[in-house]
Amino acid sequence: MTASATSQDTAHWAPGDRILWRYRDIGSGDVQICRPVTVVEDTDELLAVWMAPGTECVKPVLMDGTAVHQEPLATRYTAPRTTIRDHWRGAGVLKLARPGEPWSVWLFWDEGWRFRSWYVNLELPRTRWSGGVDSEDHFLDISVYPDRSWLWRDEDEFAQAQTSGLVDAALAGRVREAGAAAVELIGTWGPPFSDGWERWRPDPAWTVPELPADWDRTPAHTAP
Repeated sequence: MTASATSQDTAHWAPGDRILWRYRDIGSGDVQICRPVTVVEDTDELLAVWMAPGTECVKPVLMDGTAVHQEPLATRYTAPRTTIRDHWRGAGVLKLARPGEPWSVWLFWDEGWRFRSWYVNLELPRTRWSGGVDSEDHFLDISVYPDRSWLWRDEDEFAQAQTSGLVDAALAGRVREAGAAAVELIGTWGPPFSDGWERWRPDPAWTVPELPADWDRTPAHTAP
């Protein structure tokens, strides 16, 4: 994993640097999702990264290897889990995140670079460390389409996370506030929706980043 910045308090990664985009379990704090990505842009206003097709990632599964989404909703967040290494299937994903914002925006394409949609992933504002960014997924999401229509995603999972005790009333309130702010941004068609990222294409010289053996390492230094 390469990174030009040694202290993310003041420095930024350079285009082409390879970092890890991770999500920690909301209960244990363990890394449950880890995706090697290539930096597209990193400024005081925006971090943009590219997850290439076929990238080897880490994802959660049930202890017997069953996919999490196949577990009945009532026990989806109480059934014991582990993690496995697997490969991202389908087209690549461009991820955009502004510092301090409680969501990131992902762009999806179909075959032939036909733009499909944006995806607003509600999450804890990312913590930067020397090798990447860490966050915490907040279950509730929003799909946004080229005609500017949108719809909520995973409302049932958000409700179940509350029932299962993973999301308390205070966090649920913050997530709803974040969702309302995101919907307002969609309504005004503010950045990044208005920035033309759907026309972006990766550098053809970039290769697929490798998943390091120590993908779950604890960052030595972190900064908001």
